[in-house]
Amino acid sequence: MPELEAIIFDVDGTLADTERDGHRVAFNAAFADAGLDWEWSVPLYGELLRVTGGKERIRTYLAEHRPDFSPPEPLDDFIRDLHRRKTAHYTSMMRAGSIGLRPGVLRLLREAMDAGIRLAIATTTTPENVSALLSAAPVPGHYPALQHWFEVIAAGDVVPAKKPAPDIFDLALAELDLPARACVAVEDSDNGVRSALGAGLDALLVTVSSYTQEQDLAAAALVVDGLGEPDLPPPQVVAGHCADAVAGALRDAACVDLAVLRALHGCAAAGPSD
Repeated sequence: MPELEAIIFDVDGTLADTERDGHRVAFNAAFADAGLDWEWSVPLYGELLRVTGGKERIRTYLAEHRPDFSPPEPLDDFIRDLHRRKTAHYTSMMRAGSIGLRPGVLRLLREAMDAGIRLAIATTTTPENVSALLSAAPVPGHYPALQHWFEVIAAGDVVPAKKPAPDIFDLALAELDLPARACVAVEDSDNGVRSALGAGLDALLVTVSSYTQEQDLAAAALVVDGLGEPDLPPPQVVAGHCADAVAGALRDAACVDLAVLRALHGCAAAGPSD
């Protein structure tokens, strides 16, 4: 059985719960900048999240909610400009520290890095968004800035198809030069689950976020409501085909730590439990 060599993280909803109060707010600010009366409410944005990628989300919104809208320039240019404005608002919010990392994220990253486990990112958000989030995250004084903890950052439009296609995970694995069986993936959504599993990442942990709690995530090896911290209530196991096998290790640890990920990795490598 191969050892765990790397952990590949999604970003939005996984490293930080950025969708509702980050990306959605930035989209609305971009619409206002452009003189549009569009307002993406919390429920509407939740519906649009079935589409991965900001530009793709705008296009879907136009098709489904504004079919009579005539852009002032070619549609592709109009969407690119809106998305550029949105990215500017979002990165400004992140650099100001408007949204921090989810509980347990920095702890788990530090534990993995200290143990020599390689770290990577596989996300459909833009590299600028990733950099803004990571650069604002506080880290212990003797550690480098958080973006330097990740050996590989696969992000944005660098692959032909976004999640749920496996392309972005395939790219991260190729840049790590590792087989999927040597890695654990950490996600938060059904699109992320399909993407990771499509790349052969059967050792898949899901930490549900504010928009994904009701999604069907049971195909993942383990689904929890968060990573947990020693001074917080322990994470609750939600689902997953390795959930029963890993839950004992999780209860002993009271949070998702490197030992839990190694147990999950071994369980997934052994095949689905009955």
